[in-house]
Amino acid sequence: MSSDGTPAPEPAWRHSAPREPGGRPAVTRGTARPEGGGRAAGGDAPAPARQWPILAVIAGVVIGLITTATGAFRPGTLVVGTALLLGAGLRWGLTNVGMLAVRSRFTDVITYAVLGLGIILLALMAQPDPLIRIPFLEDIIHFSVR
Repeated sequence: MSSDGTPAPEPAWRHSAPREPGGRPAVTRGTARPEGGGRAAGGDAPAPARQWPILAVIAGVVIGLITTATGAFRPGTLVVGTALLLGAGLRWGLTNVGMLAVRSRFTDVITYAVLGLGIILLALMAQPDPLIRIPFLEDIIHFSVR
């Protein structure tokens, strides 16, 4: 408001933002929430209940890391990989997953699934006494170590 009580004029920079030929702004002012990025529970629920999908995945990863730190490498890493696969399943199957949604549903599911399967595969191949053997990977290791 000005001193005489009339509203102050809008600043010129608000209306003169550079625009692309189609009329869209050339500069992005914000980002859209990822699909499924709303709260997993209603706003009246306490904060942890609203974000239960990400908390379930984080709890699984923490349990796996603690198990690994206590000396049980293979079971701990299997728990970490399983927690990531749980995250992929939750992201794929639920509409609202809260902070578990980072990008699009497709990108999140692929990322969680590939990381989870990769960790599980490496845990099953770990020495000593690997539970699975993949011959071409052994050849790559022997070739690179020589």
